[in-house]
Amino acid sequence: MGKIKKNKKYCMKRVNIVYNINEEKKLVRNRIYLDNCCLNRPYDDQSNLNVHLEAEAKVFVQNEILKKKYELAWSFMMDYEISSNPFHDRRIAFFNWKNISVIDIEPLEEILAKGKDLTKKNIKKKDALHIACAINAECEYFLTTDTKLLKKEIPEIKLINPLDFLRQYYEGEKL
Repeated sequence: MGKIKKNKKYCMKRVNIVYNINEEKKLVRNRIYLDNCCLNRPYDDQSNLNVHLEAEAKVFVQNEILKKKYELAWSFMMDYEISSNPFHDRRIAFFNWKNISVIDIEPLEEILAKGKDLTKKNIKKKDALHIACAINAECEYFLTTDTKLLKKEIPEIKLINPLDFLRQYYEGEKL
């Protein structure tokens, strides 16, 4: 499992509310992982209504993270992909979220092995490593806007787009 981060500005600790998926692995309730395509959604062409709504949902989730309703998990894969972003201002904005995250997953052997295993489900290497990091961070949800990835079934974590996440999470609640 990754290490818990503490910093002076955002002193967050791991939530003690957990439940069992199975006897081997616990999930931290309300811990989420936003993949790179999810982070980038507001920069996509907003003329498509679905893209626009997903972008708004992603921003809403980020605001809820700032209010500490959710915990954000980070990983070496986020560092890698964001570092490759050609837009300096986006890199800076995305890396600011690293400081808010409560856990930063490093490239452990078990994560690399899980990533390799996930590629057998016809998942791209980078996506597989992101998912393996989220599983290792004990995330309950993996938010992505990648439609091909959303069709995959991963027993250890729920893959969901940000709009469906809000619909599911707030079902029956007033926003």
